[in-house]
Parts: sequence; structure tokens; C-alpha cells
Amino acid sequence: ALSYEGFRCAKFELITKDGTLGKVAYVQGLKKPATLNTGIFNIEIKDGSNIDEKYLFQYLRAPFLMNYVAQKATGGTIKHLNQSILVNFPVVLPSLKEQEKIGKYFEEFDNLITLRQRKLEQQKKFKKYFLKNMFPTKEEKVPKIRLKGFTGDWTQEKLINICDYVDYRGKTPSKTTSGIFLVTAKNIKDGYIDYKASQEYISEKDYDKVMHRGMPKIGDVLITTEAPCGNVAQVNKENVALAQRIIKYRGHDHVMDNTYLKYYFLSPEFQNILYAKSSGGTVQGIKGSILHQQEVRFPRYEEQKKIGQYFDRLDTQTSHT
Repeated sequence: ALSYEGFRCAKFELITKDGTLGKVAYVQGLKKPATLNTGIFNIEIKDGSNIDEKYLFQYLRAPFLMNYVAQKATGGTIKHLNQSILVNFPVVLPSLKEQEKIGKYFEEFDNLITLRQRKLEQQKKFKKYFLKNMFPTKEEKVPKIRLKGFTGDWTQEKLINICDYVDYRGKTPSKTTSGIFLVTAKNIKDGYIDYKASQEYISEKDYDKVMHRGMPKIGDVLITTEAPCGNVAQVNKENVALAQRIIKYRGHDHVMDNTYLKYYFLSPEFQNILYAKSSGGTVQGIKGSILHQQEVRFPRYEEQKKIGQYFDRLDTQTSHT
């Protein structure tokens, strides 16, 4: 029921056959001539076949094709899918009416996912814009965009004068298969801790010893100093341990709000400072002694809290998209 030659109709399926195998695309409404490279099959439904093209697209995307390809593909490091193999791939077909309903059902899912992805990208751009404009540059006394009801110049002070800190550089603690979760530089992302990125643990009996420099508390701000440099997160769980290449900051009471500090660290203004102060070749890093001396720009404490809450809401909206 399937044909592989030429573009004779306005709707057809594409399947990759070299390297990355079995990836599928559905093309419809092609108005201009097109060509394919040698790594792609073009599949058209033959005239008179009782197959709905949208159903076929969804069926080819299902695990059946990938499982078939994994068994039949030839080659060593670079796998290859021969046409002679693909033509024998079995396609299960219900009635045409049911095919159409299945195809439409999954198409609606795809449309919903696309809309959510677009909204997510818009929200990320929105946050990036406000991170750039709600914190003043070194030439400014106030930011370009400010929350309603607040006035007055912002203050500038070194991190070491407004925060307590703990630098967790040193010997790598012994790892275990369970126990206290160890937050490493790999877990620290764009403002949050990704507990799935790396799952390492230390024993409960070693916890006090490993954290003898200072126990993390919910709200503490974490920043990576190397591999990667400048990733930021905030502690959101009790009883976690912190690994090397992480510095923990805790703002002085009623002087520096921790959530504000997190977003200030994420701002282009501070990230540019980190980049300028970092050293190293392939792996960029910054020494704690240099980081502690960097200046932070901040308004009165109440305004800091409002700014932190504002960005927290943006992040919540993004995570629920």
C-alpha cells in the first residue's frame, strides 16, 4: 500500500534511514518543488488504498516502528535502514472511519502541545526581558522598569558585606546508594534544583561531618563556581547535602532577601560580571574570594521581597504551562 518514489501528491510521510533512524515527519500542503537527501525515505499512500494519511503518520510515530527498526537495521556504529526492510514493516489498520478518528485525536494532542510550547517560549522571553530591565546596570541608580509604588535610588554593596556564605570546595564526600541527597553542580539549573539530573547520596551518619562548614536551609541561594559556572538555584528541601563547586549564600536579616538575590544572580547584569571575572580555558570558573567581592545592587528590603515574589510567579506560570 506504500510507495517511495517522487513527490506525486500534496501529502506524504518522511522517515529517516541513516544515523538517527525512524524519525517521522508528515508533510502536507507543499506548494514548491522539493528534494530529499539520501538519508530520508519519502512514503506516499497509493491511490485507492484504504489508509488515512494522518493515522499512518501517528502509527509510524508509535514505538512499533522504532522497535522494528532496532531489530532490522544494518551497520556498525552508523545504522542504516534499507528500503527492502521498511517495505515489510507491518501496519495494523482498523476501518477507515476509525483511522480518521484516531488520526484526528492525536492531531489535536499535537496542536495542544505546540500551543503550550509556544506559550512557554513566550514566557521565557518575557522573563528574560524583565531580568534585563528590572535590575539596574552599573551606570544606573534605578532600573528601567520598576514595580509600582517604589521610589529612591538603589544601594550597592559587596556580597560579603550583606550575606553569610559557605564555600563547599574540598574533598569529595563518600557516595552511597541511598541516604541524604547530594546536590551537585549538575543539579543546579536556571533558578531551580533538578533532582533528576544527577542522583547521588551520602550516608546519614556522614551528614554532619560533610556539612560541618554550615548546614543548608530552605531559601539559601546556591551558585556554581565551575563546570558550569554561574548556574543558580535555591534550596527548597530539608536535609540535603551540597557538593563541591557550589557556594551557598544567605542574606542578612532584613538586609538582603534570598529570593531577590537568586534572581539578581540570574540577571544578565550579574551573569556578565561572572563571565568577565571568570578564568580558565575550556572550563570557566570563578574563585570564591573573587565572587564574594562582587557588588550587588538592591533596593529597600520590602521592594526586594516584591521583586522576588514577582519573578517567582513568572516561574510558577512557566512550570504550569
